[in-house]
Amino acid sequence: MPRYEFKEGSSSKFWEIKLEGDSFTTRWGRIGTDGQEKTQSFDSDEKAQKEYDKLVREKEKKGYELVGDGEGGDDDDEGGSVEGKSNPELEAAIQKDPDNVDAYLVYGDWLQGQGDPRGELIALQHALSKASGAEATALKKQVSAHIKKHKALLLGSMAKGWSDEEITLEWHLGFIRSARLGRKEYDSEFEVAEGVKTLLTHPSGRFLQSLAVGIVDASDGENSYESVLEAMQEAPPTGLKNLFLGDFEYPDETEISWSYVNDVSGLYKLVPNLRSLRLRGAGADLGDIDLPELREFTIETGGLPLGAVKSIASAKWPKLEKLEVWFGQDSYGAEGGVADIQPILDGKGLSNLKVLGLRNSEFTNDLVKVLPTAKVLPQLEKLDLSMGCLTDDGAKTLAENAAAFKHLKHLDLTENTLTDAGEKLVAKIAGTVAAGNQREYDPEYHYAAVGE
Repeated sequence: MPRYEFKEGSSSKFWEIKLEGDSFTTRWGRIGTDGQEKTQSFDSDEKAQKEYDKLVREKEKKGYELVGDGEGGDDDDEGGSVEGKSNPELEAAIQKDPDNVDAYLVYGDWLQGQGDPRGELIALQHALSKASGAEATALKKQVSAHIKKHKALLLGSMAKGWSDEEITLEWHLGFIRSARLGRKEYDSEFEVAEGVKTLLTHPSGRFLQSLAVGIVDASDGENSYESVLEAMQEAPPTGLKNLFLGDFEYPDETEISWSYVNDVSGLYKLVPNLRSLRLRGAGADLGDIDLPELREFTIETGGLPLGAVKSIASAKWPKLEKLEVWFGQDSYGAEGGVADIQPILDGKGLSNLKVLGLRNSEFTNDLVKVLPTAKVLPQLEKLDLSMGCLTDDGAKTLAENAAAFKHLKHLDLTENTLTDAGEKLVAKIAGTVAAGNQREYDPEYHYAAVGE
């Protein structure tokens, strides 16, 4: 039973709550007494969970703090520190090589010696990675039970009862390796930025590899990642390898142009080991990109400003293997053209690039005129020109220069404005060509597939 305590002045109170299906039991009173107890039942498990979450949030707003799973409960971490144990030398070994299982096992032995439940969790998850069949099933149950039993220490304030749809965690050898945070409903009270900060500062998140952030707050119709970026500045995730800002479904959750990426330039020095960066939304200020370990970069937007285009064209990412850029519609702020991405077409600083996506563009016809002689083309394996404004004239240009594209394993031309005749022209110019799902061509109004 989660236990919360409030100590201020002469006040010294506790409050506990235990959820069981469609009911929950609360117990409260002065610390040191048995207190009072009450059980409430509801029409469904969902309604009980909703009321449970509401009561927990109310207590936290009043200053109650989670201290454990209550007297007589099934958690033996009551009163224990959520800080856990720390060994900088052993932690540095893991941070240096996050895939070194032996480093985790040595650390796990030390943690068990300190009485930290993360040590046993490391051992259980390592055993699970080697098991199969009935043994694996049994170990999965043990892992889940162990995390539940010690959630006060393993999760701290993250054990608030938010739904799995708002916080999704993947555990690896005793620690959170991957996390996704984001509001599911407009009226949700989940403070996403605070959740990110808590995750990045909590011992269980010290070896975090992947972070995805969905809707932060779209209650007024617009979503912004400014507060999340500030949280990351306060708690730098130096070991992070994969970051996705904008993990939402559009237009179901919000329009892509109603969500603002904001200024991410301050991130680069905080995440020196980043391998993948994906951004979705409008208003991106990319600054001077310097990401020496980055392998994949994707920006999905309905209107990419010229400053961002130039940032991408002049970026320093010598190990980049995949680059995907959505340009968008000029009516939603898209700026720039072929001349502005010439450094990319020249392959400047992109010796390892194998996959190039120049998508959602209103200058696709102009682009295919220069691609056959682009210096970067021979090194590419996949080229993606989808969601743009490619017409049959552009398809004819591609067909006339088919020899330049024949080495490609895949060429994507879907969601352009080709007719059946245009699709036939490009059907065999690369290893495989995707050219379906074309949009209707209008000679007076042409626009990229995604704007708003």
